[in-house]
Amino acid sequence: MMRLYKVYHRLSPFSSSCCCLLHPFSLGNARFPSSTLRSFRHLRTHSTNLFKPAMSASRFNRLVPVNSALAEDGSAAGNGSANASLTFAEDDDESVIGVKYRVPPPEIRDIVDAPPLPALSFSPLRDKILFMKRRSLPPLAELARPEEKLAGLRIDGKCNTRSRMSFYTGIGIHSLMPDGSLGPETEVRGLPDGAKINFVTWSNDGKHLAFSVRFEEEESSSSKLRVWVADVETGMARPLFQSPDIYLNAVFDNYVWVDNSTLLVCTIPLSRGDPPKKPLVPSGPKIQSNEQKTIVQVRTFQDLLKDEYDEDLFDYYATSQLVLASLDGKVKEVGSPAIYTSLDPSPDEKYILISSIHRPYSFIVPCGRFPKKVDLWTADGNFVRELCDLPLAEDIPIASNSVRNGMRSLNWRADKPSTLYWAETQDGGDAKVEVSPRDIVYTQPAEPQEGEEPEILHKLDLRYGGISWCDDSLALVYESWYKTRRTRTWVISPGSKDVSPRILFDRSSEDVYSDPGSPMLRRTSTGNYVIAKLRKENDDATYLLLNGNGATPEGDIPFLDLFDINTGSKERIWESDKEKYYESVVALLSDQKEGDIHINDLKILTSKESKTENTQYYIQSWPDKKLCQITDFPHPYPQLASLQKDMIRYERKDGVQLTATLYLPPGYDPSKDGPLPCLVWSYPGEFKSKDAAGQVRGSPNEFAGIGPTSALLWLARRFAILSGPTIPIIGEGDEEANDRYVEQLVASAEAAVEEVIRRGVAHPNKIAVGGHSYGAFMTANLLAHAPHLFCCGIARSGAYNRTLTPFGFQNEDRTLWEATNTYVEMSPFMSANRIKKPILLIHGEEDNNAGTLTMQSDRFFNALKGHGALCRLVILPFESHGYSARESIMHVLWETDRWLQKHCVSNTSEVSADIGKSKDGEGKEVTDIENKAVAASGGGGAELSDDIESGQFHSKPRSLILHY
Repeated sequence: MMRLYKVYHRLSPFSSSCCCLLHPFSLGNARFPSSTLRSFRHLRTHSTNLFKPAMSASRFNRLVPVNSALAEDGSAAGNGSANASLTFAEDDDESVIGVKYRVPPPEIRDIVDAPPLPALSFSPLRDKILFMKRRSLPPLAELARPEEKLAGLRIDGKCNTRSRMSFYTGIGIHSLMPDGSLGPETEVRGLPDGAKINFVTWSNDGKHLAFSVRFEEEESSSSKLRVWVADVETGMARPLFQSPDIYLNAVFDNYVWVDNSTLLVCTIPLSRGDPPKKPLVPSGPKIQSNEQKTIVQVRTFQDLLKDEYDEDLFDYYATSQLVLASLDGKVKEVGSPAIYTSLDPSPDEKYILISSIHRPYSFIVPCGRFPKKVDLWTADGNFVRELCDLPLAEDIPIASNSVRNGMRSLNWRADKPSTLYWAETQDGGDAKVEVSPRDIVYTQPAEPQEGEEPEILHKLDLRYGGISWCDDSLALVYESWYKTRRTRTWVISPGSKDVSPRILFDRSSEDVYSDPGSPMLRRTSTGNYVIAKLRKENDDATYLLLNGNGATPEGDIPFLDLFDINTGSKERIWESDKEKYYESVVALLSDQKEGDIHINDLKILTSKESKTENTQYYIQSWPDKKLCQITDFPHPYPQLASLQKDMIRYERKDGVQLTATLYLPPGYDPSKDGPLPCLVWSYPGEFKSKDAAGQVRGSPNEFAGIGPTSALLWLARRFAILSGPTIPIIGEGDEEANDRYVEQLVASAEAAVEEVIRRGVAHPNKIAVGGHSYGAFMTANLLAHAPHLFCCGIARSGAYNRTLTPFGFQNEDRTLWEATNTYVEMSPFMSANRIKKPILLIHGEEDNNAGTLTMQSDRFFNALKGHGALCRLVILPFESHGYSARESIMHVLWETDRWLQKHCVSNTSEVSADIGKSKDGEGKEVTDIENKAVAASGGGGAELSDDIESGQFHSKPRSLILHY
């Protein structure tokens, strides 16, 4: 499970106020709760030369505002020219190791080098669309620029923003015509040559854009960022500040529209001098102390502060001066310089929530756990009151659902002018403490009357998960508990104390078949999002629209239900085609007017795709459900347009039903062509029940998206690809899933291999396995414990010694000392002597993901080499957990293709056909653990892998991110 933290990812052109990590699809400059949507790829226009082929599919959730999802998953692929100082080679001279960057064969390279599409952004009024033009994969020289690693962040000191940030190269504005086509482009003009554009946001009235601009200076470095604004009608852009000395500080939040003509901007203080210099001689030793005997267990966070100099440097780059700037040129400094982390105006534009962090800092946790202060200001910059000042949080327990003590999730009610709400834990933040209630949700006006205490809105026995607001008569409150996978939705009436809360849904979060869907939201005039209410003629019932994935044993069949909130009755008013196409509801379009929406005025945005047809978009209007197609995309990779895709079902030996997506090359016929070399690419998942593990997720009709590091690229090399076979690790009842990790991993792999062999599409001796992050961990374990299944393996950015993450990893929240046997049995490092099949290890030299330190691959390679294993280690300079530079990506593909051609395609050694058994005891669980040495050091961390690398190739290809 990917844990949702409020983090900022690198290489992003997007503002944190309008983008989401798990779901890069935003609505204007809005703030809204969780919902499920899919993203655009490309819109039709009268000018056909504006668009480049690509595709994307993503989900929408506001829990994680981001700066980017472009580089860590490699989705900004395109025509990139490598740094001229670097040399590429296409020969396979094995005597030369690690000297030159290589490129893969043209069949692969041409797909990766396909030009990127522009990102799209709908205006708040739905009448215009931005085409934000993107450059291709960045050259390695950009990653090589100096960066400061401070408090869990990586900062470009030259630009005073997050390092490795991608950008737009231009913005085109199109009107959406009544027939669904686009009007002629109005280009945003007036920008300096070579402008790099970031953080594009709409004003709430849709008349202006705000964005940052930087450009190249000498020595291939970028300038600091300046804030620009553009008139949407004319496209004319200009700097927001007349003074050339005011620069944007984009280390944390950067700017926000306070009203339609005023922005609140985080600027670099004018009084700031040169950065502090590191002393040649330290003032004393580095000391950490726990003389109070406090229990502090933390995972292996990266890029932490190390000493007083780092603390001063962090202050230097992160400190901002807030400035109110209006479009008419007025400028006003407000407040004192501080490390401001978020700016959140109230819906009525009268107040602003200002969050900041301050000393004392920590050397063991990142800045998200530093002391946090939240203040309330007026919109013109006057301090009103302090809402909270939370202390340093080094001691948050590692157990799932543990949280910070004190006020959290402090936000504005979307349906009120200026009412605050938040949650407070009653268990001290420790999920292991049994208490009822566990969380209490409070609410209070921005400026309460003297002596007016916060009002209790709701009490929860699980962990609070957010609220979807509608009005005083309706709000939905969410709670969940990971250990049991239980999730509940409550109906409350915020304005009626005499109406008792009631449970609307109470289910298992991993039971996708029972998912009723999420309420659709409508945009208010203030840019916030509330639950949309629908009404029928001569009907007083209150209806919501539930938008669901529609998981079934045959695959997902998305739906839209008209749901009576009082009786629970449902009417299915829209459903995806299930024979050939996969369709989904993207957004609600009929929300320009305040109040309830009449069913006959309903208008929605839908998407439609098939196995071989890339996604197109439609506007569908009631009552006749008329469809208007607004997109006409060309195929993003026509050389694979006729690839074959099949969602297959098979059974593990213990009866668990498993699912995988089988891809075959265009024109392949197993009866004529015989079995192919096969690449199995996956990522393990944890479940609490066999039934849930066996449920089908995804649709056989979804279009196959291919990212720049996707295993699907090897369809062009005539491989069969088994994408994302279910690798369930099941812990039923009180059983911990990882206690039988190896056993279940091998059983799942055996079932998958047996199925592709049975189908005649995979040669038994030519099946390779691979994965990224936790998938790399899986790969190494399979080569150690199931060598009878695979001829070779590819492991990217993995962790292989769990004793180096002693305070938990992935979803394991027991410590090494509580579950020693499990930690050791799961560690392929401990079984390095058993790995006899060729394994390719790839890792970014600057991996900043908690748990997958680069040294994990270094040490694993040395262990393998020490036992004579056939292995190769590739360390990618300047790369992080995911790979982004064109040189790096091309070389990864070359290394992978070379490995597969040499050890899979050309494999002549026999792999055991006796799938249910292993040779010479290989595959048996490691025993006698107590006799093994446990070399424990460091902390722990969760391997947070993107969907491409975890085997879900259909969900995150070369991404075209839509703002709405």
